[in-house]
Amino acid sequence: MAKKILVTGGTGYIGSHTVVELQQNGFEVVVIDNLANSSQKIIELIARISGKRPLFEKIDMTDKVLLDDFFLRHRGIEGVIHFAAFKAVGESVEKPLKYYHNNLVSLINLLECMTGMGANARLVFSSSCTVYGEPDQLPLTEKAPVKKAMSPYGNTKKISEEMIHDIAGRTPLQAISLRYFNPIGAHESALLGELPLGVPNNLVPFITQTAIGIRDQLRVFGNDYNTPDGTCIRDYIHVSDLAKAHVVALKRMLDHQNEAPHEVFNLGTGTGYSVLEAIASFEKTSGVALKWTFDERRPGDVEQLRADTTLANLRLGWKAEKGLDEMMDSAWKWEQNLAAGILND
Repeated sequence: MAKKILVTGGTGYIGSHTVVELQQNGFEVVVIDNLANSSQKIIELIARISGKRPLFEKIDMTDKVLLDDFFLRHRGIEGVIHFAAFKAVGESVEKPLKYYHNNLVSLINLLECMTGMGANARLVFSSSCTVYGEPDQLPLTEKAPVKKAMSPYGNTKKISEEMIHDIAGRTPLQAISLRYFNPIGAHESALLGELPLGVPNNLVPFITQTAIGIRDQLRVFGNDYNTPDGTCIRDYIHVSDLAKAHVVALKRMLDHQNEAPHEVFNLGTGTGYSVLEAIASFEKTSGVALKWTFDERRPGDVEQLRADTTLANLRLGWKAEKGLDEMMDSAWKWEQNLAAGILND
């Protein structure tokens, strides 16, 4: 019988790709999402890819009554992958309480509900490299100090990891926190991809929306960083590679291979690219010349981030496979599908 897995935020960008990956690995998936930054149409697109329509319920996880009721009605869940959080660094600086309330209250409610799962209380947590703050040295290993966060968003991830660590050490909860670097790209089918509501906060959807004509021009925040071309450097990882890592982490706990109640792994490629290099890659793969301009530095942005993924490679047996050009090409195909009305079909 297929193991039942709950994916919170499962209609979101990384969540939807992970739902597909779970289904393709034989799991039964239940999705909850409040649709604050996604569309229920994503469930139909997931079904088109996998041939299976996951069960979906619209639930705001900050509402404990609704979440309690969900867990009472859905017995037999053997693991949870938690994506349900706001994620825009810039917006978190402008609206910190919005981020602290949503990201922390939803996790607290989930952890309280999971206390009733006993030995099935297995959690894969969507964390972030932002917990490292401004790094002292690169590449970043999991032993790098977790420093003062550069944004309220980053701080919610730091606090969330601390909560999970404390609880996993004193209850049956088993947890793995995956610290992503910069997820980009779209599913190879071009049926799933990043779908920001309103003006994008992340680089690649802003690039693709500029290329398709939704935005007049791309703004590059800062050209005076201590990097070769003056722009920020990030470790970009394809969202499908990231989705695979979540399934591997879940299986690690299901197979009782985890070595501690709470483990932490970096997920990236280990290669850093500047904003200008990312733009050049997109222009090369798409054949579209972008209109862009420099703007002031954006509050909360870190100068450089690059992962050391040795631990994930060795312990999880996972390694990112796709390169930057492939990431950009898939993102462009998804944007073109959006323009063709894929969400309106």
